[in-house]
Amino acid sequence: MKAVRFHEFGAPSVLTIEDVERPVPGAGEVRIRVAASGFNPADNGIRAGSLPIPVTLPHIPGYDVAGTVDALGDGVTGFAAGDAVIAFLPMTAEGAAAEFAIAPAEALVAAPTSIPLADAAALPSVGLTAWQALFDEGNLRSGQRILIVGAGGTVGGYAVELAKKAGAYVIATASPRSRATVTAAGADEVVDHTTTPLLDAVTEQVDVLLNLAPIEPAAFEALVALVRDGGIVVSTTAWMPAPSDEARGVRSTVVFVRSDAEQLAELASLVDSGDLHLPAARRVPFGELAAVHEQSAAGTLRGKVVVVPDAQ
Repeated sequence: MKAVRFHEFGAPSVLTIEDVERPVPGAGEVRIRVAASGFNPADNGIRAGSLPIPVTLPHIPGYDVAGTVDALGDGVTGFAAGDAVIAFLPMTAEGAAAEFAIAPAEALVAAPTSIPLADAAALPSVGLTAWQALFDEGNLRSGQRILIVGAGGTVGGYAVELAKKAGAYVIATASPRSRATVTAAGADEVVDHTTTPLLDAVTEQVDVLLNLAPIEPAAFEALVALVRDGGIVVSTTAWMPAPSDEARGVRSTVVFVRSDAEQLAELASLVDSGDLHLPAARRVPFGELAAVHEQSAAGTLRGKVVVVPDAQ
């Protein structure tokens, strides 16, 4: 089968397209015929060796996958050949930028049926990050106020929609380029962070501050003043700690996304019910993945990208 691999850590040029043996599912595993794998910024960090996620070289990137069940390992029940599925694969294992991929059966869920299967590769880790940040870590409830910093990104769009569905009042930051998207997602207030200081724009404290943006630590620290006593600061920026205010009982936590089939199934159901909208993903073939990594490393990548085995 064809697969994208890298044999050493380094620049995007280390990515190559190779012929490798088709993997065989072990006990408790499923082989998937890949419709698409999702590209995420962490893929760039793993390839560069700058993220502390241990992978065995050579390595196939792409830990989000959508496809159809191709073969079952021993002990696997509940799935059959041809089933359309999605999964968030273990980040330390071989990925899905290949014609076939192996997934733990416990990570698989039925793919949404209302969108093309390849596009569903954009959902798993990004949707789970938003869900876990809001509800597992932030304990967001109906009637609460939340400030989402960096809502214009892929996680941000899901976070705005999920927070609104939960009955929260949502204040979101976005640039002029992404303002319309964030507004369409349901934000009650949208603050242009390029022109308006948040400390001036947010006049009533929030229960939850969710930061999705690579802001400076001092600027992040200042935003804690916008959180009410007893509230919480949640961040997905794993490379720096989230600030807190112990004197006022404001806690903080950093999200490290994990696979959760029950949550992923709920997200897929929300897509099919029309309560969660996947932004349009750009499909690229294997040969363009290195360029996507280059754009991500340079900070010029816009929108979600899914990688298809050919120009589907």
